[in-house]
This record gives sequence, structure tokens and C-alpha cells, in this order.
Amino acid sequence: MSLPPSAAGIAAGYAFTGPALDLGALLWDGSCLPRAQVRIPLPMLNRHGLVAGATGTGKTKTLQLIAEQLSAHGVPVFLADVKGDLSGISAPGVSNAKVASRSAEVGQQWAGTGFPAEFYALGGLGHGIPLRATITSFGPLLLSKVLQLNQTQEQSLGLVFHYADRKGLELVDLKDLRSVVAFLTSDEGRSELKGIGGLSTATAGVILRSLTAFEAQGMSDFFGEPEFDTAAFLRTADDGRGIVSVLELPAVQDKPQLFSTFLMWLLADLFHDLPEVGDTDRPKLVFFLDEAHLLFDDASEAFLDAITRTVRLIRSKGVGVFFVTQTPKDVPGDVLAQLGNRVQHALRAFTPDDQKALKATVRTFPDSAYDLEELLTGLGTGEAVVTVLSENGAPTPVAATRLRAPESLMGPLDGAALDGAVRESALYGRYAQAVDRESAYEKLAARAADDVVTAERPATREEPGKAGKAGKAGKAGKAGKPGASGEPGKPGEPGKAEEGRSVVEQVVGSGMFKSLARSVGTQIGREITRSLFGTARRRR
Repeated sequence: MSLPPSAAGIAAGYAFTGPALDLGALLWDGSCLPRAQVRIPLPMLNRHGLVAGATGTGKTKTLQLIAEQLSAHGVPVFLADVKGDLSGISAPGVSNAKVASRSAEVGQQWAGTGFPAEFYALGGLGHGIPLRATITSFGPLLLSKVLQLNQTQEQSLGLVFHYADRKGLELVDLKDLRSVVAFLTSDEGRSELKGIGGLSTATAGVILRSLTAFEAQGMSDFFGEPEFDTAAFLRTADDGRGIVSVLELPAVQDKPQLFSTFLMWLLADLFHDLPEVGDTDRPKLVFFLDEAHLLFDDASEAFLDAITRTVRLIRSKGVGVFFVTQTPKDVPGDVLAQLGNRVQHALRAFTPDDQKALKATVRTFPDSAYDLEELLTGLGTGEAVVTVLSENGAPTPVAATRLRAPESLMGPLDGAALDGAVRESALYGRYAQAVDRESAYEKLAARAADDVVTAERPATREEPGKAGKAGKAGKAGKAGKPGASGEPGKPGEPGKAEEGRSVVEQVVGSGMFKSLARSVGTQIGREITRSLFGTARRRR
């Protein structure tokens, strides 16, 4: 039976010749048309996208459906699992009456299938391989967002990072940052900042209090070493399928600003490391940012600019980014304009604000053959309005779609199975145990201890018959007298030249700090590699 003319025109817009993901069947005039399949061209998945809809309309299952098909096409996927119900992607789904009915309606040959998956957790809180970042690589801009600092405080934190870079004080964890901030409010620290600005005591106090509150929430586990190498997200399994990296977030779902910002760190880190590839036949990675509106709440202009630049530029590195949220209004216009693939689930219109959001959403779609205001409020669970970029980059016609059923388990794995999968991972041994090596905190503590010893050291007593003035004893290097080492003829006595150097200069000139500087690269290299979000990568 032929399709109605209007439906046939829509279906023609999705008749791609190359590889594509199958989303579902076209809905027209209340009927599901399995012969008219709605699809997304695989090469267009790096043009980014949006999955939106009210709570309970099926957004999570849409993520699962897209992730499965990407994996089957050999594309790695990163999923942020906020509610803890995506871990089932690694296990075959179970057929039931609902699955059988949906499969028949949309023309799907359903078969329960599990997909290769790795499970991660922020700092090891929850079930997963721990993901950690150093304070240095996280950078001042993202950290300011997490700490909810204002613009002045953000700039001051940037000054702290700049100073630490210049002096070779590596910021690995929160205690490193706290110690540097505290040092810069001391008399000696203030003198060190004279050439590059100043840090007021009040601003330093705000930063320190924010760090203390942040740590009290258990956030210190996220910062430290070993730092996670995000290249692990780009792997494929032995059978050629893309590995699905699932970041388990239920343990921190009450701290949404933290995990959303941490996801942006991961994205910025990938941007920094990946080479330019332009358009390819498939993405290198597709990244799903759930609860995306949390990224933009109370965000500074600099942070929004950084997100916009990342989304715009990371496409050419083969990475696709999908924002997942309730309405397109949650995403700033400059970002929304770059999201070429759209899956919009049902919206509610119970209040004046809902009505306003509905009208705004409709305006973001191309002209269509549907009454979108009526359609979007009448869609059922697992149905959505779709428009994507065709193979030539043009938007496809708007298509009401009944989505396919995921083939993996639509629900979480049980805790024992999840823990077993985590421990069997080849990455577990590398990242499971935290390491606390010598860094800024330890160096500043050692410096303070040296200052105390120097202050308590008794003055050299004058011996009878020797130089008439005690002050001449400090010139032993010229006179051939013992130096500070006690060995004749050797320099090293803390005379005037040495006393004129600040403690920072003395310590930075020591062998310990030269070794540290070699391990993290030069200051210039650090400044260059601090990328879009103020992040900087260590050499691994």
C-alpha cells in the first residue's frame, strides 16, 4: 500500500544511501507507518544533537537506543548515567508483550543483545572505575563554576593558578590549592605577587571557605592521581563494536553542578588531545551530556563562551555531543544553533510557563506539515518529533516518530554484576588506587619547616684571636674559612646574597623543584596547553 503524499514526502527525506541509525517508524494521521523509517546518517553524528522532553517521556531509552546502534557501527560512546538505569546496556534485553508490540509496530527485527561497556564513577564514589583529575588540569574556570565564585573571585583564582605554574608548584588535589592560596596571603606570598597582581585577604577567605565546604561534601575524592586518560573512551572491543563508557552518577546526583561541570572537563580534555580530522565516515566518539541545563545555570559569560567554542570546534575532531534536557530553552541560543540533530519528546502545557516553553520549542523547528504545538503535547511515551541533518548537511523534514525498543536490558544491572564487570576491566588495576605524591602542599610544608629551622639556628660565636668582628665570619668564603657545610673552602654559608633571596626563590632553585619542573614540563608549555576551559594537561 502506498504512503499518503505528505507522508511519502517526509519519508523521502530520510531515505539515505549510506550507513545510518534507525530511530523508528513515521507517525502520520494517528497511524504508525513501518515502511517509512526515520534515520540519522552516521557521518552526521559529529554535528551534535539535542534529546529533549518532559520527565517520563522516554529520553533515557532514546539515549540507550542511539548508543546501541553507534556501538554496533564501531563508534565508541560516552553516557552519563545520572539515575543509574543505563548500566543494563551491557546485558541482553528481555522480551515481553510491550517489546513485541512495539517491534511489530515499527518494523523492527528485535533480538536481545548486550553491548561492550565499561563503568566509571567520579572519584570512585559508587560502582565504577574511579575518574580523577588534578586541580591543575581541571583549571580555574571550571573550578570557579563548581565553587560558585563570582567574576572577581574567578579572576583571583586564575591568578593563583598562574602563580603556581610560574613557580613549579603543581596543584594535584584540594590541599595543594588550599596551601598555595594560604601562602599567597602571607607577607612573603604577597611580595611574590607584586609583579603580577594581588590577592586580597577577603577574596582568599572566600576561596578557602568554598574549598572547605566543597571538601566537606566529599568532593576531595574527585581530585588527585592517577589522573584518568580520556583516550580510553575511544576504544573498540575485539569484535569491532564501540565500547560504551557509562559514568555512574547516582552517588552524586544530589550535586548536579559538580558532575555536569566534570563532564565538561572530560570534553575539554578530549578536545585538547585529539587531532583535527574534519568530516569522516563515522564519529570517533559520541558524548551524551545528561541534565544539560545544569551546565548553564548561573554560568559566567566566560564559561558560556568556552562551551560554545568547544561545541563548535570539537566537531572537526570527530566528536559528537548530544545535550539531554527538558526543553530547548535550557540550552543557550549560540549552542542550540550548532545542534543539527533533534529528538524532541513530549512537552507538558499545564502552566503559563509551560505554554511559553512550548511555543519557544516550536519556533526552533523548521516549517513542517504538522501542527507542532498540538503534536508535542499529544505524543506518547517512546514517541518524538525528529529532524536531523541529511547526508548533504541539509535539515530533514520534521517527522513524528514512534521509536524502536532498545535491544539491551532496559534497567540497571544488579550491584554484584556491576561490581564484577568493574573489577574485570583491564583499567581497574591502573586507576583503582589513589596516589598522593609530593606536590605543592608537601613542598610548602617543607619550606615552612626549613624557615623554622633557619630562624632557630644559633648565631656563630666569635673565637678569641680570630677576626675582630662577628660580621666578618659571614665572609668565610673569601677568607678561606669554613662555609655553612663545615668543609673548608666550600661555598654555601647563608650570607648576604643567600639571605637576600626569598624562600620561594631558594626552594624553586633546589634540586627537588628542578625535578618537579621536569616532570610537569616548562611554565611556557603549561600556559600553552591550558585550553578552552583553562585546563592544562600533564604529560603522561
